[in-house]
Amino acid sequence: MKRHWILLTCAVLAAAAAAYTQVQSDIVIRLTGGARKVVALPDFGGAGASAQFAAVFNATVFEDVQRSGVFTMAPKSFYPLNAPQQERDLRAPVSPQAQCGGLCLSDWGGAPVNADYLGFGYLAEQSGRLVASGNFFNTRMEQASSARVFTKLYTGELSEAGARKIAHEYAADILAQFGVPSLAGSKIYFVSDRQGKRTKEIWVMDFDGGNQRRLTHFNSITTMPSISPDGRRLAFTTYAKGQPQIMMYSTETGRFIPFRNSAAPTNAQASFTPDGRHVLYASSVSGYMQIYISDLDGSNPRRLTTTRAIEAEPKVNPKTGAEIVFVSGRGGLQQVYRMNMDGADVERLTNGEGEASNPAWHPEGRHLAFAWTRGYAPGNWNLFLMDVASKETVQLTHGQGRNENPAWAPDGRHLAFCSNRTGSYQIFTMLADGTGVRQLTTEGNNWMPVWSK
Repeated sequence: MKRHWILLTCAVLAAAAAAYTQVQSDIVIRLTGGARKVVALPDFGGAGASAQFAAVFNATVFEDVQRSGVFTMAPKSFYPLNAPQQERDLRAPVSPQAQCGGLCLSDWGGAPVNADYLGFGYLAEQSGRLVASGNFFNTRMEQASSARVFTKLYTGELSEAGARKIAHEYAADILAQFGVPSLAGSKIYFVSDRQGKRTKEIWVMDFDGGNQRRLTHFNSITTMPSISPDGRRLAFTTYAKGQPQIMMYSTETGRFIPFRNSAAPTNAQASFTPDGRHVLYASSVSGYMQIYISDLDGSNPRRLTTTRAIEAEPKVNPKTGAEIVFVSGRGGLQQVYRMNMDGADVERLTNGEGEASNPAWHPEGRHLAFAWTRGYAPGNWNLFLMDVASKETVQLTHGQGRNENPAWAPDGRHLAFCSNRTGSYQIFTMLADGTGVRQLTTEGNNWMPVWSK
């Protein structure tokens, strides 16, 4: 197969400059919710044995809330000198203009902090356990009883791992007030060559880059991971047996699951249907790479495309299960196309300029993320969003090397992707508007992230 099909790259057309700003705001607002509230998160203090874990706890809470994209973070340099630790520390101002040194909600809601919400609390050790008392208040209300959003205790091991656990839980409760699921507990699977430049293996890490570990040990080229909707099966393509073939792996047992490959030189790029009962993949049974669908174990394969061109990267709409996007060279340079589940009603989504690849459905099934070689940085791959119905696009990355393999987070607000902007290929995450970019990997080269709930 050609290099771009194997590496799963992707793309889309650029809008006219005069209309670009309006299109960008419309699409991004639909995906991110528009304007953000301001939150202040003063550090929790810790007494006794809990004090050594305060820094880890505070950093984790701040990063989780900031990463969500729900809030604008009030600068800590603007915070009052004192912060409440529990609800009984709060005071009512003696007059509308009076301040309380940080113990009145109005101290946080007014200038210079101008926060809409305040999170505060403290850490303690109780019976060998780490305990956090977490509070979240609306600063626009003077009376604490009316301003209280929640007050809750969190417990974990008296360790850094325990501190991160309860910090994730506290941050998740904050985000839940705004209908945003926490990413804590979600996993990112990816390809890495960090243990040998001639080999590539499948690795997994936490959503924030923590706990990176190797899953496959073929000492070969193993690539193109895909995760089932329930997160229990991981499919990937490996050269371990010579020709590229699809393999299945149980994320629960750590064992391999039988998969019946078609008799072909190449079977690759497996992806799952939303009900988890079928697999789509690209196979060279006919000579050219074409799109097939089979049962979950690879049996009963059925061909969906019939062209004398490379057809690859099939992805089923996760919301409807009724349509497939894929990449094809049937019209010349590879472009992103759409078709029904039976292969009918094929429609090109991108406009034919440059090369397009790596289509990734948003969880709501109306938008795509993908990579494109054209746009505002000719010659490089950049990431774009597309509204599938209107074919309007928004560019997310700009002139920072090759940016490929977008993968949506379960919350639909974040994307993982790979980029060589640092000199080697690494995994990054960002918000759906292209902001909040964070690098998750640093060792070797890393590609093709997929995000599992």
